[in-house]
Amino acid sequence: MEITCRLATKEDQDFLWEMLYQAVYVAPGEAAPSREIVRLPELAKYVQDWGNRNDLGMIAEDENGMPLGAAWLRLFKGEKRGYGYVADDIPEVSVAVLPEYRGQGIGARLLEELLRMARARWRGVSLSVQEQNPAARLYLRLGFVEVNRQGDSLTMLLKNKPG
Repeated sequence: MEITCRLATKEDQDFLWEMLYQAVYVAPGEAAPSREIVRLPELAKYVQDWGNRNDLGMIAEDENGMPLGAAWLRLFKGEKRGYGYVADDIPEVSVAVLPEYRGQGIGARLLEELLRMARARWRGVSLSVQEQNPAARLYLRLGFVEVNRQGDSLTMLLKNKPG
């Protein structure tokens, strides 16, 4: 299967809502939450009104243009900070791939493309991940480091290298 990555646009907001739901970690054997969970204010802010100046995202598509996954970031400041907040000038990354396409390198490719573009705009990017989530290994491999822990929730940061 041939995968291409392209910039996310305002027209991708519906798919980003689906990806936000897919990004909610569900431990093996646990029931998935209701899809309405993404409408909670603390989650909705990751997608709501997508397409602002500081929004940046990538969509992975198959050869027919069907979206398979997304990686996106947003800058949250002050009281609007998200789960992976580190600083007002460091955006938070979200990433998800449709379940049937996981484990094929799509998430890694999306993140690598997004991080490459983010280097030109920000001094780093952050995220929040459950320690037992298999994606945590990908983040470590890409150079993210743990900067905070609350229970089994990790805040991770990837600093951009100078130059």
